[in-house]
Amino acid sequence: MIAGTATAVSNRVSRRQANRWAGQEQQSEAQAYEQQQAYQQQAPASQAPAPADDMDAKLEQLRQLGELKSQGVLSEEEFFAQKQRILGS
Repeated sequence: MIAGTATAVSNRVSRRQANRWAGQEQQSEAQAYEQQQAYQQQAPASQAPAPADDMDAKLEQLRQLGELKSQGVLSEEEFFAQKQRILGS
């Protein structure tokens, strides 16, 4: 009887932890998506800087891109593609 109760309690604790972790993961993914959307909305607005400011603008975009990658918002492939877009423009 004691073993059955301990197993039931253990299973309930395990389910609660799994649900809690799943909720945290969903929240983290939602935040990452929002940050990525905010970055993508900012990038088109700054595509046509004055020629003298062009290099500074590109460096700033690359810095922001690096931050998003280090935060885990962008994958290595996404980072590379966006970097190429910035440097190619």
